Amino acid sequence: MHSVKPIGKREQTKLNNRESILNAAREVFAELGYGATTVRDIIRKTGLASGTFYNYYKSKEEVFEALMDDGMRRIRPRLKADRIRSRNFEEFIRNAFRTYFDYLASDRMTFQIIRRNPASLRVRMDTPEMIAGFEEIREYIEEDIRDGNVPPVDSEYLMAAVVGIAMEIGDRMIKRPELNATEAADFATTLVLHGFHALPIKTDAQQK
Repeated sequence: MHSVKPIGKREQTKLNNRESILNAAREVFAELGYGATTVRDIIRKTGLASGTFYNYYKSKEEVFEALMDDGMRRIRPRLKADRIRSRNFEEFIRNAFRTYFDYLASDRMTFQIIRRNPASLRVRMDTPEMIAGFEEIREYIEEDIRDGNVPPVDSEYLMAAVVGIAMEIGDRMIKRPELNATEAADFATTLVLHGFHALPIKTDAQQK
């Protein structure tokens, strides 16, 4: 049995500084929005020297990308677990949506950052972890196509549809406190797999 090597003091300081910068950036981005935030705002929130900040990140764009990568690193293992425990493609899509919506509900600050400024979407989509996460979803879809569980559709288009629907429905879910992750996941799954005509119809009373 291998013992875990303890982290040295220098490495621990680096980890602490990096975490301090990311935590500060998360708060500032949520408060001011991505566009209005400056590096100086983030540094002021950390209490670190400006030189220390630039040892880790060259710009606010790099900090933002690090935040988004951190979020995706948290979600990807959950999506993999969803894949393993799901008995069919529908279960996987439903579980994956539920995992994402649960994440948003538990980390509203990060979600608020993403949605505060549309100009940040390009940065967010281009991060290595985000790209890898989307690629994993596409690979899961292709596995089910090969196994005959899904019709031979364009896997990249289907992946893009799933991701886009997740982001937009997640946005509405956060803004409407009466909604929950299960309802959002059910709606998104029905829309993706069965189409518009399969969605439940609201009564007049429910629409008010």
